[in-house]
Amino acid sequence: MYYVYILKSVNYNQVYTGFTKDIETRLKHHNDGKSPHTSKYKPWKLVITFTFDSEIKARDFEKYLKTGSGIAFSRKHFL
Repeated sequence: MYYVYILKSVNYNQVYTGFTKDIETRLKHHNDGKSPHTSKYKPWKLVITFTFDSEIKARDFEKYLKTGSGIAFSRKHFL
């Protein structure tokens, strides 16, 4: 399975969207400060996870969520 996820910083007004095959390990990775893009805004909480059986579909959806309309969609429905 492939996952697209949205994280929200607990202490800052920051949101992060990502892709992974192991959501638990990836969230721990973010909260341990091992990702340069998210380390300064930790800790993170998981807002929502989308599950896909196709890597291509998951990556396409992640890419969409990072566009202007995808960000607006996420804010309206999940944040």
